[in-house]
Amino acid sequence: MNNLKISNLSLALAALMVTITLIISYYQKLRLNKEIIWSIFRAIVQLIIIGFALRFIFKVNNLFLTILMMIFIVVNAAYNGKKRAHGINHAFLISFVGLFCGTAITVSLMLLTKVMKPAPFQTIPVTGMIAGNAMAAVGLVYSNLNQSFRENSEKIEEMLALGASPKLAAGEIVRQALHFGLQPTIDSVRMYGLVQLPGMMSGLIMAGFDPVEAIKYQILVVFMLFCSTGISTSITGFWAYRQYFDQNWRLTIPKVEKK
Repeated sequence: MNNLKISNLSLALAALMVTITLIISYYQKLRLNKEIIWSIFRAIVQLIIIGFALRFIFKVNNLFLTILMMIFIVVNAAYNGKKRAHGINHAFLISFVGLFCGTAITVSLMLLTKVMKPAPFQTIPVTGMIAGNAMAAVGLVYSNLNQSFRENSEKIEEMLALGASPKLAAGEIVRQALHFGLQPTIDSVRMYGLVQLPGMMSGLIMAGFDPVEAIKYQILVVFMLFCSTGISTSITGFWAYRQYFDQNWRLTIPKVEKK
């Protein structure tokens, strides 16, 4: 299973594939060359750092370091997830709590059902996988909330004037935001096996695993993604919508933060 190794030279030569996109961006005047180069450079540096850090953590096999790394992943996911909040109060805290609960519950269930061992080489990659997917969903929830509250502000104010509570006035908006946040995961999973061979499954097969066994792991990933994303988006949506109302039940649209 360890036969698949990539030499540094092969990896350097494979970098030439990026030039195709750079050429397209240049000739089509997309003005993305600097952003593409910077994003690739940043990804390489981050991956090298995390690679050596994980090698150390796996070797030490210390529970405290493992938990610390998992929390670090969730904190970074929360920071990136809240970037779409655009003025929503306590967005980082909301994101962190939502992602932490979604990740912690999912990992705990996997440990309780013994489909995963409490070892860093399993818990840390799984945490990154589910936190990253949930982070994207949380960002979509924020975006949809902001758009829907702005488009329906008059309707919400009318409902409030007639005595409706913020929960009732914003109920449909929250449900729509949750739907919006979960939809990409649903669409992606729907294509597994027909259009897309998912990352974990492909990686295991390339590493020498039996395809049927690899499929079991991928099905497990599907369960994990829905669990963590459902919990994270629900907590985020039902907490974030309250930030659009003051203590007197008046609608307050957050100002869009300038980048």
